[in-house]
Amino acid sequence: MANVLIIDDDKGMSYTLSSLVEHMGHNVTCAYTLVDGIERASSEQYDVVFLDVRMPDGNGLDELPKIRETPSKPEVIIITAFGDPDGAEIAIKNGAWDYIQKPSSIKEMSLPFVRALQYRDEKMAQKPLMALKREAIIGNSPQIRACLDLLAQAANSDVNVLVLGETGTGKELFSRAIHENSSRSNNNFVVVDCAALPESLVESMLFGHEKGAFTGADKAREGLIKQADGGTLFLDEVGELPLTIQKAFLRFLEERRFRVLGGKEEIESDFRLVASTNRELDHMVHTGQFRNDLLFRLRSFTIELPPLREHREDIKDLVLYYVAKLCDRYGTGIKGFSPEFFDALSTYEWPGNVREMVNTMERVLTAAQFEPTLFPRHLPTYLRAQLARDSLSKEMPTTDSHRGVDKAAKTLQKLRDFREAAIARLEKEYLLELTEHTKGNVEEALKISGLRRSRLYELLKKHKISPPR
Repeated sequence: MANVLIIDDDKGMSYTLSSLVEHMGHNVTCAYTLVDGIERASSEQYDVVFLDVRMPDGNGLDELPKIRETPSKPEVIIITAFGDPDGAEIAIKNGAWDYIQKPSSIKEMSLPFVRALQYRDEKMAQKPLMALKREAIIGNSPQIRACLDLLAQAANSDVNVLVLGETGTGKELFSRAIHENSSRSNNNFVVVDCAALPESLVESMLFGHEKGAFTGADKAREGLIKQADGGTLFLDEVGELPLTIQKAFLRFLEERRFRVLGGKEEIESDFRLVASTNRELDHMVHTGQFRNDLLFRLRSFTIELPPLREHREDIKDLVLYYVAKLCDRYGTGIKGFSPEFFDALSTYEWPGNVREMVNTMERVLTAAQFEPTLFPRHLPTYLRAQLARDSLSKEMPTTDSHRGVDKAAKTLQKLRDFREAAIARLEKEYLLELTEHTKGNVEEALKISGLRRSRLYELLKKHKISPPR
């Protein structure tokens, strides 16, 4: 018997779902606001949560990661009357089990629920994973924890892994952690910096060469691929791999056999492949800069690291870790922090991500060598100037250049909320025209709109339009 939580302000939908869940022999609780739902999910044990998107006190998609990270870590099924492709993509990327548009049939509602419970039962029956070695991977935000879950899955297999993320997000750290937590951890972790490979020497560096294979080859040299035998081969910034070598590399990935330059026989190398890039490989494939078949090989398993601006709650822990490390390296005393120092760091956008933050902390400690407490005054001038500009731009009123009248600064909605409001407005206009055009003929309205009868009546009720008679 499972415990189920329904977070939906539509009491009719909550009643329908409750009846379905109870009929299947499970316990069910309903919450009609996000605040109440999150409080219940945080204090009680639930296996599955049905979560609506448009709630009176917020957007369910925004709170999805928080619900997924509550103590019972429930599977979350999104239910919404305002479904859109972007919302579906956001939901799945944030860990939702499924994304269902209301109203749906009993089968459409019950099958994802049954499968989610089956998955949860099988997952709970597995042996618990060993504690991850995650040195220097700092943070416990929902985004980082989700990446660590993927890391654990990857480390427990030999599948090819592609680690994606902006510059400075920690792609090499995660790649090393995959190796350190795998059965290959006692062997080499070989880094190939694809951006620094001279095109004329790529094959020699990767595959190795025999003495006399080319001018200047005065002795035989083992290639990086052979050095990774039994361990992990890490292709850093694989998007920079020259197109001329991609075909040869693809063949080698398929067979794990290669021939050194000047060699007569093929040799083998048993390694696991991890690659990383900050580039859009799909776009590169479209423009002919990257082989599609190679991309398929590389991304058997993908981990996408979030930029620092998307998990700001980890900034304090990151700063404490790296400042302590830097103080130890430079032999300075332990530093204290003013509250304003962390406020400033949390406000900044960090375009260079964790790497930029670490470099900033080095500059801060240089500026505050003999001072015991760190203040915003110790931050680099460019960063403080940017924060000052941002704070003023949020407070200054805008000016209507045509009328010469000052207006209060306009508060923009989130794109998702703006899109949903626009869709709702267009829906209402369409339905008004539809009912006027069909003059009350329901069958004609259904034929023109392509809607099911139940969906048409649901939309008319939502927009408070009298149904055709």
